[in-house]
Amino acid sequence: MTLAGFDTSLATTTACVLREDGVAFRTAPPSVERLLGPARHSQELLPELERLLAEAGVGWDRLDSLAVGVGPGTFTGLRIGIATARALAQALRIPVRPVSSLEALATGMAAGAPLPPGSLALPLIDARRGQVFAALYRVAEVAPDREGAPTLETAWEPLVLDPGLLLERVRALSAAPVCAGDWALKSASELKSAGAEVLSSDSGLHAVDALYVCRRGMGVEPVAPEKLHPVYLRLPDAEVQKQIARDDSR
Repeated sequence: MTLAGFDTSLATTTACVLREDGVAFRTAPPSVERLLGPARHSQELLPELERLLAEAGVGWDRLDSLAVGVGPGTFTGLRIGIATARALAQALRIPVRPVSSLEALATGMAAGAPLPPGSLALPLIDARRGQVFAALYRVAEVAPDREGAPTLETAWEPLVLDPGLLLERVRALSAAPVCAGDWALKSASELKSAGAEVLSSDSGLHAVDALYVCRRGMGVEPVAPEKLHPVYLRLPDAEVQKQIARDDSR
């Protein structure tokens, strides 16, 4: 199966083409400045996919399915990613494989560090509004799955919470978690004070690697394009403003 995957949950755009022979062509890890900078998904996503397809020597008509990170993450980024995946899948008449952006980030951490079995991986994405998206995974005591991705066991399902509560939960863990993500970079000192380990800023592991969107996608049940939905975990900003306006008018 030849699979293209991408993720737009953070400020950076990441894509990958995984050919049926197992060779992957993917976006290079971003610099810290780029990861913490403004998003440019609408300008970057399709050109990056086209570049990788050309590098892989694969035409759009050779794709068997798409894998896409469905969040949580930035609202605008997720909307662009989901809309692009739906449009491409409909045009190419192929299914889509939804992947948790936090799980893909954690898988890249576990594979790239690498983290030994039993380790805790804590991916952290800046949720804005003074909150953070988080999930906690334990690296399983088994070999990587047939797609070559480390096997993870979910300890915390994806959630959105205030930083203070996150740090309290980190302090309560029986082992120090390893953290990565844009929020982990911004809050490294607080996380370390709470007993966590933060991967080095030059590790290349703080952004989602679309290779692991593809790897995780290989094991996900595909869905029709119209069944693909983002995982926001909370109301988008526009909906919050509408709700405030309704409350104020009463």
